[in-house]
Amino acid sequence: MDVELLPITLIGVPLIAAALVFSIGRWSRVCREGGAFGGALLTVYLAGLTVREVVGGAGTITGPLELRADGLSALIVLLVSVVSLIIVGYSLPYMEKQMQEGKTTSRRLVTYYGLIMLFVAAMMWVCLTNNMIWLYVALEATTLATALLVCFYWNKAGLEASYKYVLLVVTGLCFALLGTVLLYSGAAQYAPTRPALLLTELGRIIPHIPPNVCLLAVACFVVGFGTKAGLIPFHAWLPDAHSEAPAPISALLSALVIKVGAYALARTITIFAPHYDAVIVFVAIMASASMIIGILMAWAQDDLKRLLAFHSVSQIGYVIEGLGFGTYLGVYGGLFHLVNHTLFKGLLFLSVGAIMYATGGLRRISQLKGLGSRMPITAVCFFIGAVAMGGLPPLNGFMSKLTLFVAGGQLHLWWAVGIGMFVSILTLTCMVHAGYKIFWGHPTTEPAGNPGLKEVPVSIWIGMVVLAVLCIVIGVYPQLIHPLLHRGTESILAVYRAGAIP
Repeated sequence: MDVELLPITLIGVPLIAAALVFSIGRWSRVCREGGAFGGALLTVYLAGLTVREVVGGAGTITGPLELRADGLSALIVLLVSVVSLIIVGYSLPYMEKQMQEGKTTSRRLVTYYGLIMLFVAAMMWVCLTNNMIWLYVALEATTLATALLVCFYWNKAGLEASYKYVLLVVTGLCFALLGTVLLYSGAAQYAPTRPALLLTELGRIIPHIPPNVCLLAVACFVVGFGTKAGLIPFHAWLPDAHSEAPAPISALLSALVIKVGAYALARTITIFAPHYDAVIVFVAIMASASMIIGILMAWAQDDLKRLLAFHSVSQIGYVIEGLGFGTYLGVYGGLFHLVNHTLFKGLLFLSVGAIMYATGGLRRISQLKGLGSRMPITAVCFFIGAVAMGGLPPLNGFMSKLTLFVAGGQLHLWWAVGIGMFVSILTLTCMVHAGYKIFWGHPTTEPAGNPGLKEVPVSIWIGMVVLAVLCIVIGVYPQLIHPLLHRGTESILAVYRAGAIP
């Protein structure tokens, strides 16, 4: 395959898979689920080729239609493709049981798998476009696809959560569009011959823009992309959407959807941070507030999915804070934690989905006791995810948080480092406390009142085990993903330096 065609192929393959699922998926399960799984598998292969080319020496792949794959794009593309494949595979038995229980129909499952593939295509578009206006359009496309998945069960709570999600995120992204317009209007008169709407041109045009316009644009980007990322105080959509969506989609929302907001912030505010110290402090304050409020709200939850949703609000603060530092180590740590959060939060949501699968939909901590002896694989996977998110060595969350703390220390933001450490301790105790009550709490006569309760099928837990192994391997051997993280960090900083990407 011509390397220059990789970016457009990465978008086209899941798009074609979605078209096939929608057109012939109603004929049989093979057409419906096989089309989605095959499309996701081929997307992983293409993402692997992209990573090989970017890390192996090409540095950047420039495709048609202003598409471009650099180190950061390759990193997110790989994450999206791998996690999407795991979620599609997890959905096969999970949604089949939902259909057997009368909660959905085969016709609705056509919509389910088709929308997942449309979401993957939109995510690829977000990661590969080099145009700020198309970035906004692609972000809106991811919102529409996931909104329809949030209200998949078509009940009152799901429709309300979906409406809130669309209303808040679309409104927030309008601010990001306003920030783009401000940048363009500020740069047009100073750099009329330069394509100011290209992301790779930000580093060149920023010195021509008045400081007050730049700072206002940064504020708009933080509001717009921060809403998509679930950052405090723009997070109101996140707990409801996570809790009302089907379990695999909850994992999709937490593992991927909020990361696209962080990706957009990495492409924008990171370039401004080295120019304006106020940006670093502003982002650090916002991120620290998100950490604290998110973890305090998580402690108050009895619903497992809402508990994990508020942990997402808290953990995304680490990612945004690192990206806002604007230094090599800060950006590296932010991207590192973005990868790790994708892995351990996807693992935790899939573990909760397994609990719901085995117990007939129970998800309140007060209703779940003594499941460890009946569901040992799920229990181990849950605790690996919990300890990783809490930042305990030797798991992956510890390495990325340590990197962020060192980066904060280099900037003498000791108050931000202290808040990050304190929140990490609260996160660990919160998750271990919840896990203990669910799996090792004193059981009733029968765990969860279900005498037939047992471990979920291998088709359910295989994806969880893969994510759990990755959490351990990356924690023990973080050099495994260093080349890709380094390329991603350099691709951001090279725009600030207005130099060529190495």
